[in-house]
Amino acid sequence: MSEQTPAVVAATYFDALGRGDVPTALAQFDEAVIWHQPGANRFSGDHLGLEAVGALLGGMMEVSQGSFQLAVTGPAMVNGELVAVPVRFSGRREGASMDMAGVDLLTVRDGRIIEVHLFSEDGAAEDAFWG
Repeated sequence: MSEQTPAVVAATYFDALGRGDVPTALAQFDEAVIWHQPGANRFSGDHLGLEAVGALLGGMMEVSQGSFQLAVTGPAMVNGELVAVPVRFSGRREGASMDMAGVDLLTVRDGRIIEVHLFSEDGAAEDAFWG
């Protein structure tokens, strides 16, 4: 099997997320992935390893009462093993909602996502939503 390029791995990941196919999305990560969640909320900080990232995503779905969504809003920009993807993410829960633009920066090596950095247009609003 040939190695997948960073662009293909990122496209597979975001396509799976868009379909709600969490197992396929998670299969794009390396076991030792590092996920950097921005802000000052319950999910902020570094999440190390596939299990921790799965728990993070599950927690976000739980807090958002299953409403959290992420959509790609433009073309992926590739620079070697880095892939920057413009996104829009939203969610709602009792008494709160969020809907904003962001950028997901993936580092893809040897056909697997090894690191994720997230950026949002309104960190304070995101913190308020996640609590």
